Amino acid sequence: MNTKKAVYLSENMTRIARRDRIFLNNPVIMQGMGLAPLVVAATTARNALMLSVAVILLLTPVRVIAALLARTGYYRFRGLIYCLTSATVYIGVYYALQAIFDVEILQLGIYLPLLVVEPLIIKRYERPQKERLVTALKKGLRTTCGYVLVLMLMGCLREVLTTATLFEQAIPRLPADLFPMASLPAGGFLLLGVVCAVWRSAVNRYKKYVNMEAKRGQ
Repeated sequence: MNTKKAVYLSENMTRIARRDRIFLNNPVIMQGMGLAPLVVAATTARNALMLSVAVILLLTPVRVIAALLARTGYYRFRGLIYCLTSATVYIGVYYALQAIFDVEILQLGIYLPLLVVEPLIIKRYERPQKERLVTALKKGLRTTCGYVLVLMLMGCLREVLTTATLFEQAIPRLPADLFPMASLPAGGFLLLGVVCAVWRSAVNRYKKYVNMEAKRGQ
């Protein structure tokens, strides 16, 4: 790593980590948000893909539209604004998913409409400061990418461990039923715990590496 870059990263790690919603400050790994759809509905890569598309179509648009509406002078009702915006956008998202995946979306059960009140989407209304549209767009996109990454990772892992397939395609030379419990919510929590432990360890190692490189250049 370039010495100047390492020094810059080391001095600004807190600020960089706060903005990074994909690796250093992933909302699922670091804050435990969005767990219900993740551990219950994302049991296969296909289910995770459907949830990911729903999150992509819902999270950022809701944040941007709600931020725009909240700037009209009714910010005291921001909780209602965010929830109503989420519910309204969800109607279009549902029909879009139905057109793309047909009846497969029924496999997600109640966890698809529960995205309407998912803290990842509506948590922003808790803050008293108004959010600029550009900020809402950037943070919405980063949060979306971080959540989709964990969704797809968990969905793929659970399908592989349960049936030795990926997107319903058999994986050669891999025994089936490596971890059958992965298809259950309890197994999903256990697997997510392992993923979080490995992920956080990687983040800590990265931070230590940056600090070591920065000290060498001083």
